[in-house]
Amino acid sequence: MLILNAEEVRAALPMPAAVEAMRTAFTALAEGRVQAPPRSLLTGDEGRGTVLTMPAALAAPAAPAAAVKIVSVFPENKRRGLPTIHGAVIAVDPETGVPTALLEGGALTAIRTGAASGLATDLLARKDSRALAVFGSGVQARTQAEAVCCVRPIETLWICNPSAGKAEKMAAQIGAAAPFPADVRPVRSSREALAAADIVCTATTSLTPVFRDAELRPGTHINAVGSYRPHVREIPAATVRRSYVVVDRREAALEEAGDLIRPIEEGIITLDHIQCELGDLLLGADTGRPADERITLFKSVGVAAQDAAAAQAVLTAARSRGLGANVDW
Repeated sequence: MLILNAEEVRAALPMPAAVEAMRTAFTALAEGRVQAPPRSLLTGDEGRGTVLTMPAALAAPAAPAAAVKIVSVFPENKRRGLPTIHGAVIAVDPETGVPTALLEGGALTAIRTGAASGLATDLLARKDSRALAVFGSGVQARTQAEAVCCVRPIETLWICNPSAGKAEKMAAQIGAAAPFPADVRPVRSSREALAAADIVCTATTSLTPVFRDAELRPGTHINAVGSYRPHVREIPAATVRRSYVVVDRREAALEEAGDLIRPIEEGIITLDHIQCELGDLLLGADTGRPADERITLFKSVGVAAQDAAAAQAVLTAARSRGLGANVDW
């Protein structure tokens, strides 16, 4: 069995390759070539976190792939000096059922989540988008920014966090390294972050909206990935109501995406306000952004097909480059 740690996963799956892997995953979903039972969710002690199990298999004509991911999300880990997200992905040979690899799941999750937003941005954001605002300053926020910068020529990046120190730390970490722009600005105010933003990514653990609807510019594209529980939302209901809404998977979104569930429960939108899934755009079943001035919103809660496709891409690159450690199984 091949074992890959976080550093090796990142080396094997640069963001442009990850975006292409997501193109494969969401195309397979739209074409009905994915087996992905509903993910199971365990609640940690006193509701402090969740542990999720996500299996998936992708059938031909794309490279067949099968994987099972176990991921935990414990926001209070920050106070312990531990990452919020931990995980492991087991890749399985789809022809023999033999477990072939064990991958560090936190890095894979962050990369594939960012890459899905990168793909959505490529399909939905205005071509002339040059300014990006990211809410959050953790690992997910960084991969969101990286993915957007891979598909649009971003010139200015705002990093918004109520803690100025955390925003400044992320800004210092990314510096002007490719594909990030030289102009990176840490801010505490959503108004300041959104004043000139063409694209917005929300990757926080906030229980309530992280900006006001009136602060958005016309034609903004939003990637919302932080909220994954029915009672939690990062996006104002007024923004959802006036947005062209695309999701990764409709059934998953209606189970877990508080950004959509809450406005539906409140009667602000109806079920048919969800325009389409990301895969529908890839197949041309929906045309995408209806007008330059329209707000577009990609709401993602994550689907297991992403993990299977990303793991397959990692293994292909790792084997060709001699990454990882082989152990007897």
